[in-house]
Amino acid sequence: MASKPGERRLQILQTLAGMLESPQGEKITTAALAARLACSEAALYRHFASKAQMYDGLIEFIEQSLFGVINRITGEEPDGLRQVEAILGLLLNFAQKNRGMTRVLIGDALVHENERLQLRINALLDKLEAALKQALRIAATQGTLAEQADFAALANLLRCYAVGRWEQYARSGFSREPLASWPQQWPMLYCACLSQAGR
Repeated sequence: MASKPGERRLQILQTLAGMLESPQGEKITTAALAARLACSEAALYRHFASKAQMYDGLIEFIEQSLFGVINRITGEEPDGLRQVEAILGLLLNFAQKNRGMTRVLIGDALVHENERLQLRINALLDKLEAALKQALRIAATQGTLAEQADFAALANLLRCYAVGRWEQYARSGFSREPLASWPQQWPMLYCACLSQAGR
C-alpha cells in the first residue's frame, strides 16, 4: 500500500536519523539509505532534491523540538535561573534520547556534506546561547544576578557545557550519557551564575 508523500518523507528522515545512531559514525550514502528503506536512490530524490535537503529536514526537526519546549519554559517559568536550569536539562535530555540528532548537533554527521548545513547548526547554537542569555538577563531583573553581570560570557560557558556533554556522548560511542552527572554539575553551574551576583 502506497504511503502519503509526507509519511514517506518522515520515514526517510527517521531512517537517516536511525543510521546516524551507529557508534562507528560511518559516512552515510544515499545508496545505503535507499537499501535500508528497500527502495531506489531515485525514489529518495522524489521526496528530497538532495542529501543536504534530508539533513535540512533533520535540523528543522531539532529546531522545532528544542525551541518549542524553550518557548514553553520561558512562557511558564518566571524565575530566570530556573529557566536556565530547564533549558540546559532539555539540551542534555534531547541528546540522550536522540543519538543521531546529537551527531548532527556536534557537526560530526555533517563532515563532507554541504557546508551550508554546518552554518545552519552554528546559527541554531547561537540561538540557544541567546535563549540562555535572555534567561540570565531575567535573573538580573529579579535581583539574582547583578545588572552589570557578563551575561554573554556566562551564556557562552553554559552553551559550551551542553555542547561538551553532547561531544562526550557521541565520542564515547553513546556510553557516557549527557544526563549522567547533571544532578552534581548543575549546582556547580548555578554557583558560576551566582558568582555574577555582584554581592
